[in-house]
Amino acid sequence: MIKSELIQKIATANQHLYHRDIERIVNVVFNEIVEALARGDRVELRGFGAFTVKHRAPRIGRNPRTGAAVSVAEKFVPFFKTGKDLRERLNTDAA
Repeated sequence: MIKSELIQKIATANQHLYHRDIERIVNVVFNEIVEALARGDRVELRGFGAFTVKHRAPRIGRNPRTGAAVSVAEKFVPFFKTGKDLRERLNTDAA
């Protein structure tokens, strides 16, 4: 599901809300998550999961085409860990 599909699904379920208001709400929520991660904070959505930022140390990698050694700089990457409720729901539907 992409963001526009999420907005459309919320709009369909909540006919009394304006589409532009729903779009603004979704954008604000996503922007707050991004800003919190940029500050290094943890974002937890109960029953869904938690977003954190992990540090990747600098390392020497390999260019897959030439095999030459390449220096890879340190970086911070987003990490998502599913919540217990989501994990259970996914696994019971599959069984």
